[in-house]
Amino acid sequence: MTASNGEKTVPATTPHGRGWPYWSVVTVAVVGLLVTVGLIVVSTILYHNNENRLLNLRTRDIGSVLTAAVPTVQSSVASTATFAEATNGNARKFDEFAQQFAGQGAGHTFVSMSLWRVDNPGAGPTTVVGAQPELAASMGKAAALFARAAASHKLTVLGLLDGPAPRIGYAYVEPGTNGPYAVYAESLLPAKRYSAPSNDSSFNDINYALYLGKTPTANTLLLTSAPRVPLPGHRAVVTIPFGDTFLTVRATRRASLAGSLPRDLPWVIGIVGVLLTIGAGALTIRLIQRRRRTEQLADENRRLYAEQRGIAQTLQHALLPAELPQLHGLQASARYEAGVEGVEIGGDWYDAIAVGDKRLLLVVGDVSGRGLQAATTMAALRYGIHAYAAQGDEPGTILTKLNKLVSVKSSGQLATVLCALVDPDARELTITSAGHLPPLLISDGRGEFVNTDVGLPIGVDRNAEYTSVTVPVAPGATLLAFTDGLVERRGESIDVGLGRLREHAASNHATLDELLTRVVSNLRHDGAEDDTAIAGIRWLS
Repeated sequence: MTASNGEKTVPATTPHGRGWPYWSVVTVAVVGLLVTVGLIVVSTILYHNNENRLLNLRTRDIGSVLTAAVPTVQSSVASTATFAEATNGNARKFDEFAQQFAGQGAGHTFVSMSLWRVDNPGAGPTTVVGAQPELAASMGKAAALFARAAASHKLTVLGLLDGPAPRIGYAYVEPGTNGPYAVYAESLLPAKRYSAPSNDSSFNDINYALYLGKTPTANTLLLTSAPRVPLPGHRAVVTIPFGDTFLTVRATRRASLAGSLPRDLPWVIGIVGVLLTIGAGALTIRLIQRRRRTEQLADENRRLYAEQRGIAQTLQHALLPAELPQLHGLQASARYEAGVEGVEIGGDWYDAIAVGDKRLLLVVGDVSGRGLQAATTMAALRYGIHAYAAQGDEPGTILTKLNKLVSVKSSGQLATVLCALVDPDARELTITSAGHLPPLLISDGRGEFVNTDVGLPIGVDRNAEYTSVTVPVAPGATLLAFTDGLVERRGESIDVGLGRLREHAASNHATLDELLTRVVSNLRHDGAEDDTAIAGIRWLS
């Protein structure tokens, strides 16, 4: 083609020859949107999985709190039943003893506690402490409840959930005694089962519902923190033993357990991903790091929560005497040391009971096994000794009666118990042993183990009898009674441990408190796994 002036012209090229230049932009946009969508999906799944995991952890924390509270309820009712049997159903003594557990006010576990005759429940309770029991309005339920309790060795639970004043009842018949008495207690529930959580509650970020039994229904609901049930949304469930039945906890999230950022992060990724796809990857890494950090915090919080409750040591010390009685001419002191950190509660205990104004009964015992069952048995034996000592029974008689409370055939548990009756005026010491290690008597810088007649451990033979040994005591002498955790070591003869204790205690000239502290510290430095209880008596003249 030639222009009018004679010059050649070059034809213009169309863009179709080189392709559309925005395809790379489209590709980046499409890839960016796909990556953003993928990150949104991943972050949403991680968030919900994390929330469900945290919800399961929080629900198990609630179960731990309930598990720690069960022994308090059971030991209160069981010790009262032991006392009722020991006092032959004396109404006045029962009222005095039960007032520490039942009545109005925040300091009482139950709103009502009553004594019934198992063979005649239709006659109603023989005596009542606190409010009148709702069970008295339905004698048919009473007869069936006490029949269950008499056939069981556990706390028998009854839900009285109908009516304007719903309650939960607990019945207990002392096992192995064939006694006619049953102790029955009731706890008051909210009228509509609703209990709003306080702002400072450890569980104010979740809704929970507590049911009696393994099948959650409207008729078995005990307590809920939500305005309505059943709880909506994803639920976590935990079931724990409770007497002869179970408690079932259902929980749902009230708010985000991991915080607002993980909850809103998918939206943030969606907005930022449209503008800056590279930032989506960094935010996803941050989400994963935040999730891991949240899990670490959850584990740390659970550990701190468990330590704060101190289930093992707190419950153990709650079952030990707050202080020991001090008689004229005597000084008494004791120590308790838990075994390896993290183990369950043990069955070692000590006690000192004033017998009249001039004598002291020193008791050291060790229940076999660990856990809540060992703690319950320990509480029953301790309260039983108090009851029998209050009757004026001698140590041999007390140990004989304790065999009615524990049976290795039914519970798989037995206990060794040492009773030392101290008479400071007569300078005499009467010792009775049920399979326990002998005590160490220190005088004039020499320590000798008292040669006792060792009877069968408690729970082996319900007809076992025990013989006491009386020994004179020199002025200024010291008596140490202890459990095997102080001297027993794996792979070592018990005689070696006893010799180590005698050598260390006899050569340690110190006050009684200092002696016990040093003995426990020095003899347990090698990491003893078993719990240790040690009690000491020193004659001051």
